[in-house]
Amino acid sequence: MTVIESNPYKIHGALSVKGSQLVDSNGKPFQLKGVSTDGVGKYPQYVNRRAFKTLRDKWGVNVIRLALYTEEYNGYLSGGDQKELESVIDHGVRYCSDLGMYCIIDWHILSDYNPNMHRQEAADFFKKMSLRYKDRDNVLYEICNEPSHGTSWRQVKSYAEYILEELRQNSPDAIVLIGTPEWCQDVDLAAEDPLTDYKNIMYTCHFYAATHKEEERAKLNRALDMDCPVFISEFGICGHKRDGTLDKKSAEEWKKIIRAHGLSFCAWNLSNKKEDFALIKPNVNKLSGWHTWDLTASGKYS
Repeated sequence: MTVIESNPYKIHGALSVKGSQLVDSNGKPFQLKGVSTDGVGKYPQYVNRRAFKTLRDKWGVNVIRLALYTEEYNGYLSGGDQKELESVIDHGVRYCSDLGMYCIIDWHILSDYNPNMHRQEAADFFKKMSLRYKDRDNVLYEICNEPSHGTSWRQVKSYAEYILEELRQNSPDAIVLIGTPEWCQDVDLAAEDPLTDYKNIMYTCHFYAATHKEEERAKLNRALDMDCPVFISEFGICGHKRDGTLDKKSAEEWKKIIRAHGLSFCAWNLSNKKEDFALIKPNVNKLSGWHTWDLTASGKYS
């Protein structure tokens, strides 16, 4: 049974990482349970206070991931209005703060598969965000979404160290999430060679249950066996190819690991786009106050 807290931040306060576990201000293990937007530039209408309140009060969501595409969909670095995109993020942070929820600012690389492609731009962005929200203990930073196409962990680690030099000047204690190679399936590589000079670091694992199964779960289990702090910052019960395939059996195997280790997670994605990933049905135009019948199969399961 989902325990719904009316003001999670008021109860749990600033978070930190203790060993492999995310803990609250009282040092007790704490699990973030949330949803991710599908690009704040694609669907800015879902970044609204009533939507977040519905998610908090009806489904026990305590964290919202604000996905900022860097390249795709008039992204932050590909022609998008940077001031307007930052404004959507600012509204999202404010709504989460008002509602006592946590918030992840996600630098959503995708086709720019190696985060070092835009390393300086990312450093400038996180320097700005960490200064702007330095007094917001409910804000977490995800510094690269899904490294891929042969990007090595060594390359990601070098990038992370560079970004952290800037980010930590303003927000020395914020939780920072770091993507791992192969679209965040190779979290075991990070576990074997973690960053050691910074605290409050977690490594991300993503899965789409109809595609990622025993092999990917084995990688996650290896990382957990090495006491790696893992955050499932994106998942779905479908496959990654948008072919209509749902796999609840595989999803349940993933959920068993999540429950056993108290892993935090965010479901992809909060939109009514006509695709398997979307949580809202495509014919539903409501921006808040959703009922069960307004949700897709992914939405009902997540």
